[in-house]
Amino acid sequence: MSKLVAAAAGPATSVQDGGRYGVQRYGLTPSGAVDRLALAAANCLVGNPPFAAAIEVGPFGAAFVAREGKVRVALAGAVRNAEVAGHPVSFNESRTLGDGESLTLGFARDGTFSYLAIEGGVRGEPTFGSLAVNARAGLGSPFPRPLQAGDVLDVDAAKATIERRIDLPAVSDGPIRVVMGPQDDEFGEATDLFLRSEWKISATSDRMGYRLEGPVIKHLHDHNIVSDGTVNGSIQVPGNGQPIVLMPDRGTSGGYPKIATVITADLGRFAQIPAGHTFRFQAVTMTDAQAAARAMADLLQTLPDRAREVRNVDISDALQNANIAGSAVNAFDSGTWQTWTPPEP
Repeated sequence: MSKLVAAAAGPATSVQDGGRYGVQRYGLTPSGAVDRLALAAANCLVGNPPFAAAIEVGPFGAAFVAREGKVRVALAGAVRNAEVAGHPVSFNESRTLGDGESLTLGFARDGTFSYLAIEGGVRGEPTFGSLAVNARAGLGSPFPRPLQAGDVLDVDAAKATIERRIDLPAVSDGPIRVVMGPQDDEFGEATDLFLRSEWKISATSDRMGYRLEGPVIKHLHDHNIVSDGTVNGSIQVPGNGQPIVLMPDRGTSGGYPKIATVITADLGRFAQIPAGHTFRFQAVTMTDAQAAARAMADLLQTLPDRAREVRNVDISDALQNANIAGSAVNAFDSGTWQTWTPPEP
């Protein structure tokens, strides 16, 4: 067994997996990774089940050190500067940390959350079948809170000797697709305003809900309704008219009208929108949403087929083997240089 020590961790860095399901009827939120595709891709690279527990790194930086042996890791999700001993580390590719080596992660550049998967997963005691951290509820393992500097994770020692890389489809930059309702009739013409407006993610957002900044969405009647069930992606509109998109740490029920629901296939893409960036919503039919969900499920199933081995290549050997010009030499080796002798007069 090896260890991975958190040398530094931003406030939104925690252990997350696929979430805990089957207990929402008791009021227990599912939690889990906000970007399930990125989690699955990182896990695929180190040979784990797609929704095994990994480290969800928020928009701020973090650093981790391998102890008591080698640790094999992989990064996916929001790209950021990543280095080991001053050398860059690629995303969507596995990397083995030697004993004592540090992986340093900078601020997220084109998203919000990155995922650091570890070969063998994170060890801990599941709560209702999951290690996913929900800090408000005090749930999660091995720490029921965001990671802090000095935390030590027990992990498997690296076994694989060949690294792998995975190619993922390009992320769409189109509108976030939603199915209207279930209480869109509480907003009348304001539903058109909701769909044609530009929105921003508020800096006050968190894993419980993303607060939206934009026009005021007015209710036709009172903003309070009889509390009913919510799902990931439910868009509630409270009394101030500023929508809130519910995320994995949400409550399982709520008493504000829900104007629409982000479709399952776009939840990860929505979660990766950085605070302050603009986006729009687009209404689609239930049939369209189901087709997109099936396509996402197919993509998750084919991730292992997208992974390929990455080998370190010696350029001199590669040129020799290619036999491009009969032979190949190292231009930096003075012993291979040819000298020019001028012809006799």
